[in-house]
Amino acid sequence: MKILRPEEIKTFPSFRELTPEELAEAYALARAAFTAEDLQRFTELDETIPFEEILAKIEEKQRRIDQGLQ
Repeated sequence: MKILRPEEIKTFPSFRELTPEELAEAYALARAAFTAEDLQRFTELDETIPFEEILAKIEEKQRRIDQGLQ
């Protein structure tokens, strides 16, 4: 069994139930393939939209719905 990275996949394989042995092998291969570089992506801060801006948009939308304007 080989674990493929998303960029290596050309077509999506059909789903099949894995045996407990195959599942254990898949987990072991995935753990071995997970690198420090993979982990680094989850430790960096994303440039995101400030929460206050999102909240203001939600509140404006709710106000419009409450007034029947949508």
